[in-house]
Amino acid sequence: MRLLGPAVNKYLEEFPLESLPALDRFLGLVERRAFLMARLATGNADDAHDIVQEAMLTLVRSYANRGEQEWGPLFHTILQSRITDWHRREKVRNRFRVWFGKHADEDEDDPLQNIADGRSPNPLGQLQDKQAMAALESAIHKLPARQQQAFLLRVWEGLDVAQTASAMKCSEGSVKTHYSRAVHALREKLEEHW
Repeated sequence: MRLLGPAVNKYLEEFPLESLPALDRFLGLVERRAFLMARLATGNADDAHDIVQEAMLTLVRSYANRGEQEWGPLFHTILQSRITDWHRREKVRNRFRVWFGKHADEDEDDPLQNIADGRSPNPLGQLQDKQAMAALESAIHKLPARQQQAFLLRVWEGLDVAQTASAMKCSEGSVKTHYSRAVHALREKLEEHW
């Protein structure tokens, strides 16, 4: 488990449960998608990493004794709460930045992401795929937070409307509305790529 920090790993080592291998497997399966969701929500890999670690640690500490079928909805509820908390803290930080005349730091490009993938025989296709994915990430990042949450939970995580409503702590009707608006906005913004 790459994203798990020492605190989670230490807690897992001390956890005397028969379900430990299942929990470990579950966290391994959700970590990458959860990280991507958090990174899209925050626009910052470091913050996303912290959010996912906090969500995993909370799941392990508070809900490891629950049944495996409950871990998915519980984890996504925790993750969405952490993302919402991050947005609230960011609003406060931004007020102080504006007050003191400072701007948010821009992320620097990762030089490793600029290396060509040698597995692709078609450089033009690879470039188009990379541009399309960058456009998709940018469009998702620009969605309002609730639309972003609904879209990612429904499409990327495959949660149904009821599970998404539970994770987002809203009604099923709200999930349908946020999801529909997100899909329409993404189609409009990404028309040229697909």
